[in-house]
Amino acid sequence: MDNHSYNFPSDCTPLTNCKSARKPAGSTVVNMGNIGKNPPRDYLIWSLCNTLYVNFCCLGFMALIYSIKARDQKTQGNLQLAQECSDKAKWYNILAAGWNLLIPLLAVVLLVLLLVHLGSSQGSFDFLGEDGFQNFIKLFSW
Repeated sequence: MDNHSYNFPSDCTPLTNCKSARKPAGSTVVNMGNIGKNPPRDYLIWSLCNTLYVNFCCLGFMALIYSIKARDQKTQGNLQLAQECSDKAKWYNILAAGWNLLIPLLAVVLLVLLLVHLGSSQGSFDFLGEDGFQNFIKLFSW
């Protein structure tokens, strides 16, 4: 039987029940959750960067743990716990980033102070001079 030869009853249409063909269409409500409130951030990329770079006192690793927890809780729909984990991850990332900037800065300052001290002390030597390396080695020989 092809579609052209089949006739529908006058009160029925395709994909509807014949009894409900005359009823008005209803409405469907879809609950989208908290529309006005944005879900918390998880800071996962920032935590990964802090974990892989210097990671002083495992602060970057702690940030990574809380970032993963925040992402898991956000996926499960527990936004309050996700927000708490997100806040902890944010502060661990701030602390880790501060240490990650402070340690190289301190190393550069100590290197500059060492060079200034060696340049101004008695028996100073020129790093760029001909006998600079030999004088540097004499400092550490017994």
